[in-house]
Parts: sequence; structure tokens; C-alpha cells
Amino acid sequence: MAAVKSIVNESKDIERAVALIGLGARLQVLESETSLSYEKLLKLYKEVAGKSPSKGQLPFSTDWFLSWQPNIHSSLFANIAEYLNKTVALDSIDVVMKAYKLYEEQMTTCGIEPLLSFTRAWRLSKFMDAGMLEADPYAIEREAIIEVPDDDIPGGWLPMHGMVPRLSGTPGVLARPAPRIGEHNHEILAPVLGDAELARLRDLGVVREAAGEGKAG
Repeated sequence: MAAVKSIVNESKDIERAVALIGLGARLQVLESETSLSYEKLLKLYKEVAGKSPSKGQLPFSTDWFLSWQPNIHSSLFANIAEYLNKTVALDSIDVVMKAYKLYEEQMTTCGIEPLLSFTRAWRLSKFMDAGMLEADPYAIEREAIIEVPDDDIPGGWLPMHGMVPRLSGTPGVLARPAPRIGEHNHEILAPVLGDAELARLRDLGVVREAAGEGKAG
């Protein structure tokens, strides 16, 4: 029975390794996320990618993720990954893989060249798990991560990225929190649908009313 289990686990590792290679993962990522031997991973990489893996160390500094343009791409990926973490039950590496696929799809839809490689996205997830970005002196000085009031979450404060780019002459400020779900439905939908129709849709549960908003749809 143990031998069968070992074969099953190895099969799953091979399947995961093939998927990671397809996303552009470096060999070091495969070593970290599977239990396959280096020799087997090397052979698998050459077979799937059709070339030898890149050599050299993986990026370790947080600096790249905090510069303004990479920070935008990193924030998009991180927000997708955080949403998946909260809504689906997946292993951490599966979250990274699915989040990266969604990030790439978004870039393709917008016609933008993705700056974030899969290996950088994987490294970013490790940095975030270890709290390294929040503790980075550059991030603290530039207020890359801030907290904004949010009555809908426990504690009343929501951590999020600050203004990007943050210029010395015009640093930018957050004027107000993001709107709540349904907060502006009335002012947007009422002129189009009319108050009576909007009220009917609200009663049916089609349109959601923001908490505390008497007229919100």
C-alpha cells in the first residue's frame, strides 16, 4: 500500500511540475514545490521546455517589487492571490499558479506586456507570507502599504497599497475609502430605471442596498 501511495504522490508531483514549467517557473521553484529529485526534475524540464533550465540565483531582494511600475503589476497579482486565498480551498502553490494565470489573462485583455514572471510572482508570495514587504525600510518610508478605515471588516481597518507613484511635489492622498457595494446604485440607476423599478428590483434582491443607505439600491 505504501508503494502505491508513493506512486500516486509522484504522479501528482510530476503533474504539478509540468504545469509549473508551462508557466515559466525556474528549476529552483520546482525543487521547492515538489518532492521529485533534482535529476528527475532536470530531465522533466528539458523534456517539457525543450531546453536546459536557466542558471543563476533566484531574485531575493524586495526592491524590484517596490519600484513604481513593477509595483502596479505586483499589486494586481497579490490582490488576485489574496482573493483566491479567501474564497477557495487550495494549496499555496496552486493559489500562486491560478492567480498568475488570471494576471496573465488580464494583461492580455488590456494589451499590456506582463512585467511579472511566474518565478517573481512565486517569490513575491514568499515575501508576503514572511511579512518582508511590510518591514522593508523603503516601503515604510514611501508609505507603500497603508491602512484605510473600513467598517465592513473586523477591526475597522483595511491594509492596502499606497499611492503609486509617490512624487515629492504631488505625493497624492486617498480622498475617501472605496465605495461600499451598492453605495451609489440609487444615483446611477434611478435616472435610468426610475424609482419604482429600482425599488422593485431591490425588493427582489436583484439590486443590493448598501448598509446604512436609505436610498441606495
